[in-house]
Amino acid sequence: MKQISGKEFCKTLEKYGWMCVRIRGSHHIYIKRGNTNRISVPVHKNKPLKIGLLKHLIKIADIPKTEFE
Repeated sequence: MKQISGKEFCKTLEKYGWMCVRIRGSHHIYIKRGNTNRISVPVHKNKPLKIGLLKHLIKIADIPKTEFE
């Protein structure tokens, strides 16, 4: 799995129907209708997300891992 930045991950979330409801500092908060989860994505300049965090966010968002290969 390749590393991607928080900004790129936000674009992927929006592609899968997640909506950015607010931005607090450098964290973008996403929700999706019909889903009780809330996702907070750190967008620190163009730094890549760490692999563990990326895997966790992918699991919560229910996005196929093949999207990031």
